[in-house]
Parts: sequence; C-alpha cells; structure tokens
Amino acid sequence: MKKILTAFLLLCFTIAFSQEKKPMYWHDIQEFKKQDQQNPPPKDAILLIGSSSFTKWTDVADYFPTKTIINRGFGGSRLTDLNHFAEDLLAPYQPKQIIIYCGENDFADNHQLKAQKVVKRYKAFYKKIRERFPDIEVDYISIKYSPSREKLWPQMKEANKRIAAFMQKEPNAEFIDVTKAMEDANGNVRKDIFVEDMLHFKPEGYQIWTKVMNPYMK
Repeated sequence: MKKILTAFLLLCFTIAFSQEKKPMYWHDIQEFKKQDQQNPPPKDAILLIGSSSFTKWTDVADYFPTKTIINRGFGGSRLTDLNHFAEDLLAPYQPKQIIIYCGENDFADNHQLKAQKVVKRYKAFYKKIRERFPDIEVDYISIKYSPSREKLWPQMKEANKRIAAFMQKEPNAEFIDVTKAMEDANGNVRKDIFVEDMLHFKPEGYQIWTKVMNPYMK
C-alpha cells in the first residue's frame, strides 16, 4: 500500500512538474496543431501571425471575402513568444504572404523596455521567416496606439519608425501603417473604435484596418 501511495504521489508530482514547465501560450499552439490536423491548412493563403488584435479578429475572413486567410494570432503574445514558437507558427504552412501584428505587448510587459530591443526581437523573427520563406511577401502592421497604453506611446512610435525603416530596405516586404487611419480630424486616436478596455477593437476598428490592409493583400 505504501509503495502504491508513493508511486501515485510521484506520478502527481511528475504531471504537475511537466505542466509547470510548459511555456506561456503552449496550449494555444497545441490548439493550432489540432485545427490543422482536423482541417489541413490550404496552400497559398495569407497567414496572420501575432497578438490579441489578431486573436480577437475571429471573423477576419468575413472582412476579406476574396482572400484565403489563416489566422494564427494567439493570446496576448509578444515578439518573444513568436520567436519561441517560430517553428510551430511557420512549419505547417505554405503561405503566399505573412502579415504580422506584434510588439505592443512587449512594451506592456515591461514599461522600461527600449524600442531598440523590440526591433531586435522583430528582426530575429523576420530572419526566421526568411530562412523558411525567402521570397514570399512579409508585411508588418504598425503598433497601434491604444488609449489604455498612452504612457508607452513614445517607445511604440520609436519602434514603428525603426521597423518601417528596416522593412523599406527589405525585398518583398512592407510596413503597413494603421496609425493615421485610426485618428480623428484633430489627429487624436479615436477612442470610439475601442471596447471598454481601450485596448481591443470594436468592429469599427477592424473596418479601418481592413481598408488600410486591402491594398497590401496578395
């Protein structure tokens, strides 16, 4: 009986320890794998990779009815998470275009984070994309200026500026600036396109993004 109890406790400890070792968003990635197994992803689709602005855009296909979209936005992911799960986010697919929205949460996670560090994280992920897909279109959507994160706007603006300069020099790459389209007539960020948390979008916010993104969509 004592041996059985010991074995049971050891099993419980092993399970608990293995769960603790799993990185953040591991379960989201497993869900993607499950979806891909049930419905093999189409070739030559537009692959969206990024954080909650994509995660919550669950009806994105309705906004781009003539496009084939694979949405792989997960949680409140950071560029560190995209780099960590790069193999899982890229290997299963054969897209004709990748569009990225990520970086906002990097600053939210660490208010002291410098723009240069975030740009470095982005370049690392971009390099991983190019190692697998050297010739496809790769686009980066500018970090949006969420009203709830106004204190972080200076770093975000600097990061946008640096990433835009980087993408301008890259072949088959574009920086999609959504910031201007999200402003009112006075040049202020429109709060009416956000839900109560002043971070995530109402449908009106996604309608603005759709208009800006459409010319870049393959």
